[in-house]
Amino acid sequence: MVKIGAIELGEFPLLLAPMEDVSDPPFRKLCKAQGADMVYTEFISADGLVYEAKATLQKLEIFDYERPIGIQYFGGQLDSMLEAAEIIEAKNPDVIDINFGCPVAKVACRMAGAGLLRDVPQMVKLTEAVVKSTNRPVTVKTRLGWDDSTINILEVAERLQDVGIQALSIHARTRAQMYKGEANWAWIAKVKENQRMHIPIFGNGDVDSPQKALEYRQKYGPDGIMIGRASIGYPWIFREIKHYFATGTLLAPPDIHERVAAARQHLSDSLAWKGPKLGVLEMRRHYAPYFRDLPHIKPYRAQLVTINEPEILFALLDEIETVYAGMELEMPVV
Repeated sequence: MVKIGAIELGEFPLLLAPMEDVSDPPFRKLCKAQGADMVYTEFISADGLVYEAKATLQKLEIFDYERPIGIQYFGGQLDSMLEAAEIIEAKNPDVIDINFGCPVAKVACRMAGAGLLRDVPQMVKLTEAVVKSTNRPVTVKTRLGWDDSTINILEVAERLQDVGIQALSIHARTRAQMYKGEANWAWIAKVKENQRMHIPIFGNGDVDSPQKALEYRQKYGPDGIMIGRASIGYPWIFREIKHYFATGTLLAPPDIHERVAAARQHLSDSLAWKGPKLGVLEMRRHYAPYFRDLPHIKPYRAQLVTINEPEILFALLDEIETVYAGMELEMPVV
């Protein structure tokens, strides 16, 4: 049984990765329904919480049906990290997760996110202070290092464990790689092989099929797998991996009825959570992956990403379901 503190996650948990502008409550709900064992919020700015930015505070919203859930945040200054941790704790998450992996320049080049891989003592100092400030389990998500010449994940893993984190998620790329190139899971195996390590180690990067999930589980030995981009527009990845682990066979992909039902639910929940304007706008990034690989879908997709009226969007989804009903759908390429 894999545990984060007292939180039981099963024998080999599948986790939904925190993703900016993706892993909001409507999307987390879909992934949870399809078998994600733990989910995380979008990553949240400590400074944004301290200064009470409205959009940042909204990201703190969590719901009981999502549990266990972690609120993830980032920052580089001790005072703001501690004040933000207090704000987060008041929202009653199961876990407080610190992001030391975000590679985007506006975060990493300000010595937050992956930027702290260049200053491990500061990373450790911030982490230790947060651990001591809360009764919640504190976990970390990070990368292998800043670049290929400075891979320091073995040191980082030990030192963060020593100051009290209760799980570590490793995106098996460097900051310099961003999201390009192949994730190097051999480093995750090296962390797991370190006899000093006793906290759960979750692997992240490039797992986009049940077959790869099983291969990486067997080859590299993580305690669980965190899935990010492969779940966008395809929350069924969680159930498919679990089915493959249990049976060795592949589930049939979702048919058009399931795809449209998911898109409808996603849109409906987005409208309820964000309001009619943002709910429509922020759904647009999801339509393409929901209907990926459908023949002649481009004209429909063009309408889905330009129409502003929710009632017309729902009618268009109904039309897509009618037109494509009965077609044999192949597994999406993710």
